[in-house]
Amino acid sequence: MTATAALKRSWALDLDNKTLYELLQLRVEVFVVEQACPYPELDGRDLLAETRHFWLEQDGQVVCTLRLLEEHADGNKSFRIGRLCTARPARGQGHTTRLLRAALAEVGDAPCRINAQTYLVDMYAKHGFRPDGEEFVEDGIPHVPMRRGGGAVAQAYEVAEAAPSSAGK
Repeated sequence: MTATAALKRSWALDLDNKTLYELLQLRVEVFVVEQACPYPELDGRDLLAETRHFWLEQDGQVVCTLRLLEEHADGNKSFRIGRLCTARPARGQGHTTRLLRAALAEVGDAPCRINAQTYLVDMYAKHGFRPDGEEFVEDGIPHVPMRRGGGAVAQAYEVAEAAPSSAGK
């Protein structure tokens, strides 16, 4: 019987070496090997003091991970979610949604951005993210910049969604 996955969260500087290695290993397996996308996964941001890591452990293995970066553009605090991935055998069990909800609970109402792979835009929209720019290709994979909370772009989408529809009249 498979145990329920345990939700874990740590500041970057509090991660032990073994856990950091396991998080990075999963990311390389998914983003570099599985997606056949050779790029520099180790970007120097995993150990920044304000970086938070979320992950799920099941039967002693990391099965899903997410990195939450804190940003301070123009003196305003915001967040960026990235490196969200799930091990192939653990997909379809709600792990991605669970980690995303945990990170967004920590973000609260603060602005949060993500560069979503295009095929995942609808999934992120279910969590309140809205497109915030044109599609672009990064490392050979189409992405869409998305934003949730705060700012004029997010508010404009919220107003448009709340407006009564004239369809069907």
